[in-house]
Amino acid sequence: MSDPTPVIDDLREESAELDRLVAELGTEQWALATPAPRWTVAHQIAHLAWTDHSSLLAVTDQDAFAREVEKALAAPGDFVDNGAEDGAAKPPGRLLADWRAGREALDQALRAAPPRARFPWYGPPMSVASMATARLMETWAHGLDIADALHVTPTPTDRLRHIARLGVRTRDFAFGVHGLPVPFEEFRVELTAPSGERWTYGPEDADDRVTGPALDFCLLVTQRANRADLALEAVGPDADRWLDIAQAFAGPPGPGRTPKGDTP
Repeated sequence: MSDPTPVIDDLREESAELDRLVAELGTEQWALATPAPRWTVAHQIAHLAWTDHSSLLAVTDQDAFAREVEKALAAPGDFVDNGAEDGAAKPPGRLLADWRAGREALDQALRAAPPRARFPWYGPPMSVASMATARLMETWAHGLDIADALHVTPTPTDRLRHIARLGVRTRDFAFGVHGLPVPFEEFRVELTAPSGERWTYGPEDADDRVTGPALDFCLLVTQRANRADLALEAVGPDADRWLDIAQAFAGPPGPGRTPKGDTP
């Protein structure tokens, strides 16, 4: 992506939509449990604020970011939860203000950065566009967890195109993180956007194919729904295996979600 502005704009809109969802919550609602074990609504927003801060350091102060990486290496199983715990302990008004200030600072930093710049990260270095895409993916996915706690069903938008593209591009990562051989051939992925537009990726004549709603594909690759509950179809053994292991986020394989029929 040569011009990162569209994804930065969409990240801003996605964040604003989540802000509207939590802005008027009472103290008891900030303490509601979300689908993430031991995480409340406050933990979800605190995690977004913490990751925005890490992203801002990666873009503007790489020495400071390197120190954050050292902390992560010292406590690889705890540093994400610790960041969420620290933020969730703040009064809701303070947490909300910190999240707003942090994401505004990151927005301005991404817009000011050279479009082809690359920044260090906990995994491979990230471009401006990939940094904004990752933040949009997390904002959307954690926003779904919050909406679930509040018994709200968000309306999907075509901002999902960035997450869908990321999900396709991380196919090889998903196989590798599970210790599986990476398929040599590309897959064909055909998705129907919320607007009805058709999004396609990969060669038309590919043997392995995935088709279905873009929303369902994004739910799958962010592990916000179980494959059994989604209207995705796979043709070919490698594509079928991918739908069982897909993840667009960095780190070890996630536990995923249980099928709705298995929920107590």
